[in-house]
Amino acid sequence: MSAQKKRNFKIEAFKHRVEVDPKYSEKTWKILEHAIHEIYNQNASGLSFEELYRNAYNMVLHKYGEKLYSGLVTTMTWHLKEMSKSVEAAQGGFFLEELNRKWGDHNKALQMIRDILMYMDRTFVTTTHKVPVHELGLNLWRDNIVHTSKIQTRLISTLLDLIQQERTGEVINRGLMRSITKMLVDLGSSVYQEDFEKPFLDVSARFYSVESQQFIECYDCGDYLKKAERRLNEEMERVSHYLDPKTESKLTQVVEKEMIANHMQRLVHMENSGLVSMLIDDKYEDLARMYNLFRRVPEGLSTIRDVMTSHLRETGKQLVSDPERLKDPVDFVQRLLDEKDKHDKIINTAFNNDKTFQNALNSSFEYFINLNNRSPEFISLYVDDKLRKGLKGVSEEDVEIILDKVMMLFRYLQEKDVFEKYYKQHLAKRLLSGKTVSDDAERSLIVKLKTECGYQFTSKLEGMFTDMKTSQDTMQGFYASQSADIAEGPTLVVQVLTTGSWPTQPITTCNLPTEILGVCEKFKSYYLGTHTGRRLSWQTNMGTADLKATFGKNQKHELNVSTYQMCILMLFNSTERLSCKEIEQATEIPASDLKRCLQSLACVKGKNVLCKDPMSKDIAEDDVFFVNDKFSSKLVKVKIGTVVAQKESEPEKHETRQRVEEDRKPQIEAAIVRIMKSRRVLDHNNIVAEVTKQLQARFLPNPVVIKKRIESLIEREFLERDKADRKLYRYLA
Repeated sequence: MSAQKKRNFKIEAFKHRVEVDPKYSEKTWKILEHAIHEIYNQNASGLSFEELYRNAYNMVLHKYGEKLYSGLVTTMTWHLKEMSKSVEAAQGGFFLEELNRKWGDHNKALQMIRDILMYMDRTFVTTTHKVPVHELGLNLWRDNIVHTSKIQTRLISTLLDLIQQERTGEVINRGLMRSITKMLVDLGSSVYQEDFEKPFLDVSARFYSVESQQFIECYDCGDYLKKAERRLNEEMERVSHYLDPKTESKLTQVVEKEMIANHMQRLVHMENSGLVSMLIDDKYEDLARMYNLFRRVPEGLSTIRDVMTSHLRETGKQLVSDPERLKDPVDFVQRLLDEKDKHDKIINTAFNNDKTFQNALNSSFEYFINLNNRSPEFISLYVDDKLRKGLKGVSEEDVEIILDKVMMLFRYLQEKDVFEKYYKQHLAKRLLSGKTVSDDAERSLIVKLKTECGYQFTSKLEGMFTDMKTSQDTMQGFYASQSADIAEGPTLVVQVLTTGSWPTQPITTCNLPTEILGVCEKFKSYYLGTHTGRRLSWQTNMGTADLKATFGKNQKHELNVSTYQMCILMLFNSTERLSCKEIEQATEIPASDLKRCLQSLACVKGKNVLCKDPMSKDIAEDDVFFVNDKFSSKLVKVKIGTVVAQKESEPEKHETRQRVEEDRKPQIEAAIVRIMKSRRVLDHNNIVAEVTKQLQARFLPNPVVIKKRIESLIEREFLERDKADRKLYRYLA
């Protein structure tokens, strides 16, 4: 096949030159101009939009786009000026209605014109960077209507007057307001902001400044906050109905500043109705309202928090230092718990369970609880009271709630080791006297203490329970090993206590009655025979006894007494009358304990198995005692307690404090050695800071004591001072 011959195509020019009518642009523009007039005059129904579009298209195509665009500007401007006259002429309430009607007409006309000139919009306007038709129409409306001197001021004042009327309770046409504000937004955010929003916010600030001043003079804090809350809600509702959504944050800031921020201090400190009154009277609703309003302004919540903290600390300080309230430790602790419950409920209910408020509450309690150095003792006494009798008939869940509350107070204590000392003493008395209401509750509290402070804190407490169980087994073994003749004598129950676990103190053993002494010796022989390398010392001050007694007219009773009281009463089997001094010589009971025992035996109404001559509450050396033959009781078993001070006496308190201080020394030294072993070289201030940090879970060490312990460790060559810098310490391996 032969290849096809290649052809070259060529487009030739018109044979005849196409000539455009010189008056073409003018004629076409006249058609379009007439159409624009008809549109504005609302006579557009007779127009052919297809023909008009084609005319506009041809004008742009034939390079008459500039003529078309400038003609449009002139024609629209003329119509807008006519509209402006109509708006200006509107009187009173018809002004906004006329403006809104003309705005609607202009928008409809603009839509039609844009459709006709769509080709110009797409080509000529984009290439020449002119303003598109729709935007042009808005700009011309702004310049020829909204920004004219006669309309601009009148428009703003009319809008502001209507809002003022609504604020004073009148009903306004919200639909019309919405249309006008939307018009301003459509004209550009700067028009809305500059022409309306700025003056509106200024007027609002002045309005609320005056109103808040009037309110605060006339109403109490609770009512003022209700008014402020209502106003805030009204303004937010106003925005949702007819203002731009972006105005909301600016408007609420104005209301918050004028009604809340500017009066915060006066509101919280308002006499008889401020924050303190609300806290005292449990006004949850008012407190919640204050919290929700104040959280909206800077420093609002910190203002509430500071006043609450100050009130709490002052209240707590009075509570822990009032001599009347310190007389009853159980009531003292109960008041602390009630105060904590009260404020916990306020924070949960009114303050949205705000953690910062919870922290403020905790720090306040920690502050004032530790102002009273007897708080650890009182909390232990409260536990003692509850576990002896206070939890009888209480469900397990409620027991746990009470123990959790005690643990909460325990966490606030800086001297947890002091609490441990007292708790150990009280637990020992409960266990030895068999007066604990529930072993489960006892163990539950120890588990909680262990979780809080670690194994070391509770190891000795757990050892006490172990001893009680072991003692039961020991007694069973003792009686099983003895011959039948022991059954005729007194029944002995011994609790064998491990010296390190129990808070025992070296006390001179009193002279036990011969009948008891024999059984005691048999037990001692049995125990030492079954356990090698152990030593027993009798703690007669901690025991109890049951005595069978016969009074005048053959009145028989079983007396439950302490070991000391038993020793005293047994003396009267062989003697009718004894003086205090003679009893002391015969029993060798320490004088302070003897006086308390005699008081409980002779001076307590209904329990006075002895008579005293002369009869008085105080015990003197030459007072004479004899059996009360007239003693009678409805009960066969009569329990005679020992008159004891619930709280420690000053000497006892001083002694306990000394023991605590002694126990702290090795703990501080151990902490210093641990720190220095890891750090090798450290200056004095850093050692003090590290030791405090390590030990604060148990107690807050005194810097002076830390310094003394450092000196002691230097003497024993655990540490040495740096030769160049005396404040620097080195660890000696």
